[in-house]
Amino acid sequence: MSTSVEERFGPYGGRFVPETLIAALDELRAAWAEARDDAGFQAELAALMRDFVGRPTPLYLAERLSERVGRRVYVKREDLAHTGAHKINSAVGQALLTRRMGKTRVIAETGAGQHGVATATACALFGLECAVYMGTEDIRRQAPNVERMKLLGAEVIAVEAGARTLKEAVSAAIRDWVASVGNTHYVIGSVVGPAPYPALVRDLQRVIGDEARSQALQAEGSLPQRVIACVGGGSNAIGSFYAFLDDPVELIGVEAGGEGLDSGRHGASLAAGRTGVLHGALSAVLEDVEGQILEAHSISAGLDYPGVGPEHAHLRDSGRATYVAATDQEALQAFREFARLEGIIPALEPAHAIAWLLENGGGDGYDVLTLSGRGDKDMDEVTAKLAGLDG
Repeated sequence: MSTSVEERFGPYGGRFVPETLIAALDELRAAWAEARDDAGFQAELAALMRDFVGRPTPLYLAERLSERVGRRVYVKREDLAHTGAHKINSAVGQALLTRRMGKTRVIAETGAGQHGVATATACALFGLECAVYMGTEDIRRQAPNVERMKLLGAEVIAVEAGARTLKEAVSAAIRDWVASVGNTHYVIGSVVGPAPYPALVRDLQRVIGDEARSQALQAEGSLPQRVIACVGGGSNAIGSFYAFLDDPVELIGVEAGGEGLDSGRHGASLAAGRTGVLHGALSAVLEDVEGQILEAHSISAGLDYPGVGPEHAHLRDSGRATYVAATDQEALQAFREFARLEGIIPALEPAHAIAWLLENGGGDGYDVLTLSGRGDKDMDEVTAKLAGLDG
C-alpha cells in the first residue's frame, strides 16, 4: 500500500478548518499512513474484525427478491456485523488508531445512532472516554440507540441547534475538537470532513467491497453487473464500490429523495446539489445561491445530511458511478416488501437502495446490494409512517 493518504479527489476534498486543527490532521494523516504499513497494527485489526466484529459478513443470494426483480440479487449482510451495521468497521479501526496515537478521549457525531453505538462499543473495548453528539430530532427518532450508547458508557450530548439532526451534531463535535484536540480524537462516521478522513474511513470500510468481490466471484464465477448501495455521507457505498473501481461493473449510489427532488425537502446532494464547502471539505452539498447550507430531509436519520464524501463527487463527475434517489415513500414500501420477501428487516437507509432496485430489475447479469444495517432502530418510525400510508 502507498504511504500517501489522499487529500483530494479531483477538485474535491481538502481542508477548510480552523488553524488549531491543522496539526491534529497532520498527526492523524501521518499516524494512518504508518499504521496502514505496520504489519502488527494490521494483524491486530484483522483479528478484531474477525473475532469481535464478526467478519467476513455473508454474501447472501436473496432468492425471492431475485424472482421479484427478474435478476439474481446478492445481499452483502453488513446488518450481521457486531452492533448491526457497517459503522463498526471504521469505529474499531479508529479506536485502535486513537490508542496508537496516545489519546485517551474520543468524540463522535451520529444521526441514525449506528455510528454512535459503534464508537461507544469500540471505546468500551479499549477503555477510552467517549462523548457522542446527536441532534435532538435524531434522539427522538432513534431512542433505542441512545440507550445503547449510554449503557456502553458514552455520554450522549443533545444538540438543539438548527434542524437538530446530523449536520448540527457534526458542527458541535468539531467545536469540541477545536477545544480539546490535545487528548481527543474525533471519530468521524463517514467519508466526509477534512483530509485525511475521507481516505481514512474509506480504507477502513473497503473491507465490504473486498469481501463482496471475492465472495461474488466464488459464487458466480464472474463479476456482478451492478453494485448498489445507499448514500448519505457515503461510507458504506465507497466501501462497497472501491474494490470494483477498475472492473467493468456499474456502481449505483442511491440518495435520499425525501419528498421528491422538486420539493426542496430531500438529502440528494449528488443528484440535486451544488459544489460547496461543508464541515471542512469541498464536495457536493445542498446550498442556496448565496452559498448557505440548506437543511436536508430524509425519513432515514442516516441519510439526513446536506453533503457527501468528496470521492463520491469525483466519481459522479468522472462518470464512474451513477447517483440516483429514492423517496421516503418508496423507501418505506421497500422496507416492508423486503422484510416480507426475505425475512430480513433492513434499516431505512439501505431500504432506499432496495427501492431503486425494485424499479430497475430485469436484464442479464446479477447484482450485489449492500445491506448496510438492520432495521431494529427504525421500527417505531416505520410503524407510524406505514400506518399513515395504509390508512
